[in-house]
Order: sequence, then C-alpha cells, then structure tokens
Amino acid sequence: MGRFTHGSRIGAVIDIPEEFAERQATWHGPEGRAFVAALPGMAAELLARWRLRVDGPSLSGRCALVLPVAEEDGTPAMLKLQAVDDETAGEPVALRAWGGDGAVRLLRYDGTTGALLLERLGTRDLETLEPRAAMPVLAGLLARLSAAPAPPELRRLGDIAARMLDETPARAAALPAGPDRRLVLDCAAAVREVADAPGDRLLHWDLHFENILAADREPWLAIDPKPLAGDPGFELMPALRNRFDPDDTLWRFDLLTETLGLDRGAARAWTLGRVLQNLLWQLREGDRELDPVQVSIGRALLAR
Repeated sequence: MGRFTHGSRIGAVIDIPEEFAERQATWHGPEGRAFVAALPGMAAELLARWRLRVDGPSLSGRCALVLPVAEEDGTPAMLKLQAVDDETAGEPVALRAWGGDGAVRLLRYDGTTGALLLERLGTRDLETLEPRAAMPVLAGLLARLSAAPAPPELRRLGDIAARMLDETPARAAALPAGPDRRLVLDCAAAVREVADAPGDRLLHWDLHFENILAADREPWLAIDPKPLAGDPGFELMPALRNRFDPDDTLWRFDLLTETLGLDRGAARAWTLGRVLQNLLWQLREGDRELDPVQVSIGRALLAR
C-alpha cells in the first residue's frame, strides 16, 4: 500500500483524501472515478452490517482507502476498501493462509466489495530504521511467509514466466541494439533456465520497508500482499530496490538468500525474472529509457 496520507473530507460519510481520488481518476479513468464515488455508500453499508464505528481520520495509500474503526466490543481494527483486480483478489486468501504468522490478521472479508477488516497495527513502518538494520527484519519475515504452501486459487509464477518469455522477443526488438537490449535478452535467458521449476510457495510479492508495520503482538508484521504461488527467489526485488544503494545490492541479495535458505543460482535467475517483468511493463508503456535501478540490479546479478 505504501505510506499512508491523511486527507480532507470530500465524502459525505467518510474522509476520502483528495490525492487518493485524483490517483484513481488518473490511473483508472472512469472506473477509478466510479470506485471513489461508490466509497461512501460502500463504507456506510459495511459499517452498519459489521457494527463498526469510525474512530479516526481515513488513511490512503496507492490503491486503498483505510478507515480506523472500532468493533462493537471496542476492539480497534482497520477497514480496507480497494478495487478488486488480479493483484488484490488474492489478498484475503493469503492472509487466511498465514493466519497472522508474520502478517496482519484478517478479521472479516466481504467477497462482494473486496473489503477487508484487519487487525489494527501501529503507524511506524520499517522505513524508520536504517536499511542495514531493516534488512534482517524484512528477510526474516520473508522466510516465514514463503514457508507456507500457496493455496491453489492464487496466480501462478509459471504462468507469469511463460507470458514474459513469449513477450520478450518483440519488446527487445523495439530497443536499439546495445546493452539495454542485451540486458532484456539475458534476463529472459536466465528465466528460461528455471521456468520448468516455478515453485509452489505462498509469495507476498511486494514486501518492502513501507509494507512492514510495528505491532503489539510481534515487533513487526507484513501488510498488503499481492500474492502468487511460486519460487521465493521471485520475492527479493522490492527489498533490493527499496532505498536503493548500488553498493549494497549483492550484500542484500546474499542476506536474503541465506536467510530464506534459497539456492543462490535459482534465486539469481528468478530475481532477473523480476527485472525482466519490470522492464517489460516499462516497454509496454512505450518508455525506451529503462529504469536505472532495474538496470543496475540486473547487471550486478549478471556480472556475478
């Protein structure tokens, strides 16, 4: 979800940050505007049905509106409202599978709206620590989360890898001959070597410093999964690029692979797959200036 922001009241029932409404309109057009317009009614219905009361100003991240609420018995919680898509659809599935082990607890889920009632955590995230202090915490949580087998209904890394490999030749050909095109092709070659063993672990897929919050029942807990089933090597990119330092790339990679107990060669290939995924997204949008962070990480791993 990223760092939350508070917003001024533009809804009749709840506070909807103007920045959140603008992002939804910019990113999703009419569907985003319709989602924002429906939020007050959606929130009112859920508050009444689940017997909740709002007890603080709303918060928003990149994709979700979150309301601090209290249950009927006074227990504090968070009501998360977000549009359902391929990434968010798996969130309740993953949270149920983890059962609060390393991640925020799911209290209730509404399958019609995609709304989640979550335990309330603290507001301090792992960004408050220096990266070298934060990384062991993140690595430890990744090890716990990816130890769980993935429920069968989640997206599969094998399918994602196959689509990337199908798409790569045309996207690479759109780049001028040179190091950027070679990087894309080399990443695809690495994925091809491991594509027949995509894994079956439950992956968070977006665990970075801002998606780890301080809590009472544990020092730190993960939030906001965008889950899929696959090899944990595909999990490492957010931790490599968060507060990016090129001099730390290989130190972070080694720490993560050691903590998670991964085969370093396979983890390298799947991390290059994540570089490929990010570069393909960029090329799909017509951007030919490749992300320098992705390029740096990819070249560091290829050079090892």
